[in-house]
Amino acid sequence: MEESRRKHRILMVSDFFYPNFGGVESHIYYLSQCLLKRGHKVVIMSHAYGNRTGVRYITNNLKVYYIPWRPFLMQNTLPTFYLTLPIIRTILIREKISIVHGHQAFSTLCHESLMHARTMGCKVVFTDHSLYGFADPGSIHMNKILQFTLADIDHAICVSHTSKENTVLRSGIKPETVFVVPNAVDTAMFTPAPTQLARDEVVIVVISRLVYRKGADLLVEVIPEVCRLFPHVRFIIGGDGPKRVRLEEMREKFSLQDRVEMLGAVPHSQVRSVLISGHIFLNSSLTEAFCIAILEAASCGLLTVSTRVGGVPEVLPEDMIVLAEPAPQDMLRAIEQAIDMLPNIDPQIMHSRMKSYYSWHDVAKRTEIVYDCVMDSSNKSILERLPRYLICGAWAGKIFCLVMIVNFILWRLLEFFQPAESIEEVPDMASMCNHEDDN
Repeated sequence: MEESRRKHRILMVSDFFYPNFGGVESHIYYLSQCLLKRGHKVVIMSHAYGNRTGVRYITNNLKVYYIPWRPFLMQNTLPTFYLTLPIIRTILIREKISIVHGHQAFSTLCHESLMHARTMGCKVVFTDHSLYGFADPGSIHMNKILQFTLADIDHAICVSHTSKENTVLRSGIKPETVFVVPNAVDTAMFTPAPTQLARDEVVIVVISRLVYRKGADLLVEVIPEVCRLFPHVRFIIGGDGPKRVRLEEMREKFSLQDRVEMLGAVPHSQVRSVLISGHIFLNSSLTEAFCIAILEAASCGLLTVSTRVGGVPEVLPEDMIVLAEPAPQDMLRAIEQAIDMLPNIDPQIMHSRMKSYYSWHDVAKRTEIVYDCVMDSSNKSILERLPRYLICGAWAGKIFCLVMIVNFILWRLLEFFQPAESIEEVPDMASMCNHEDDN
């Protein structure tokens, strides 16, 4: 059965990858590692991070192209439409890529790569990791870009059912072409403390980017009230961001220096050591498609208190999480309920349950099914694909068509001046290793 399984050659693309840390970065890394173990070829492409540029190899010879583009805003590259075509074309030919898998709607590099890949006749898949609104100017702009990108896509993946509904509404893509594949957690890395913590003092852990979307302003209102109502509770806050100043001002204002510990940015390798020092994990996000941090906390045996937003209610069963509306009073109620539930929480049992609930190998298998469906879809010529863009709007549709026509012409010019046959293909690492073993 394993021998008959199709082998794919996949390029993962996103502006968000290591050494940056976050949910998208972890998803790409762990999914790629599991796909490699299942016999597929996986290559990752991202922009340069500081001095990290060119080709790098990470765990299990996972190849990463850090192309020489610098981040412009919030780790995103400057939109160029066509300037990335030559380098993306070269990578696709050199690595003999059959599927381009883009991640995150906010990634400029993702959108441009999917556009170029469709022009070159490659199969494409897109994974949406976030939720967006419909009314504010930023969301309207992002939704129109997503509509353009997904107009001619083979299949899309969302990390929760709520995220799927959001993506379908924003982009107009057919629901039957959107798969739901959740995130997962490395339970071998996130294990509970060897000995259970004493409960004479309750420690609430927060590990998050300290930004508006993650509910940092909500924390500013909730923490002083919790400390006033529960003298035996203290907080550990890990993370950095523009809202960190507000939290530090709150700590000074209410003289909570001995009750609220600010750690700053926490490297991913040290997240577990922070989590196992607490009893409750607090997530105050205002919008969330899934939230891997909740899985990591639950795998370490922490009871979770979270806002009831986005796909969060889908993540854990009711006895492992207490949900609240994103309002201070309801958050206080949820924290009080969680403190009462603590005597019934066994971290080892919770960890065992997480091992059975979430696995990156299962995520890889489900993603593999999407790849198989993509490879079975038929290729369309540029003339057959243009009508898909025309229906995106009276004026936007015509602009999208013009963008794709120009992209096609530029690709044909590159094919003329630098034929694909003149670009050297890269030998596969697996075949090189097998050749060395034979010798």
